[in-house]
Amino acid sequence: MIKREWDKFVKRAVWSWEGWLFCWRHEASLQQWVWANVFSGGFAIFLDITVAERALIISLGILILAAELMNTGIEKAVDHISTEEHPLAKIAKDTASGAVAITAIAAGVAWLVILIG
Repeated sequence: MIKREWDKFVKRAVWSWEGWLFCWRHEASLQQWVWANVFSGGFAIFLDITVAERALIISLGILILAAELMNTGIEKAVDHISTEEHPLAKIAKDTASGAVAITAIAAGVAWLVILIG
């Protein structure tokens, strides 16, 4: 039983890595968010802020990456179903993109609150 569960875990890790690599190779926005996180996380490390504030900044940056991965998944699934323009396809894609934007706004708000006090 432990071996079977371990094998499932390994497969899920491989599939997750494949998803990350696909998105990294084909979505410039993910690359841009990674670099924004490198800058943001690096800045957070050097600022005189609490450990909790630093953890919040870094965690919100990681959540932006997760939202971008989900956005890409939704876009690809919609494109697979049909290449025709459809109002519902547009809504699905736009709301997924909106989720990335809202996550990024949350990170920005956290930065503002931490910096302004």
